[in-house]
Amino acid sequence: MTKLDKPLRRELDIDGKAYTLTVDPDGLKLTEKGRRNGVELRWSALASGDDAAAQAPPPQ
Repeated sequence: MTKLDKPLRRELDIDGKAYTLTVDPDGLKLTEKGRRNGVELRWSALASGDDAAAQAPPPQ
C-alpha cells in the first residue's frame, strides 16, 4: 500500500457548487472552491469516533 506523505487534492461538485477535498497525513479538509476556510477532520478524531468533530457545521 502507498503511504500518504503529501497532500492529495480532488475537486467535487456538491449541489452545483465546486469544492476542493484535500487529503493529507494529518486528516482531510473540504473547502468551497475559491475560499480558504473549510471543514477539517483529523484522522485521530475520525479513528476515535469523535462525533463532535465529524458533525461540525461548515463555516459561513
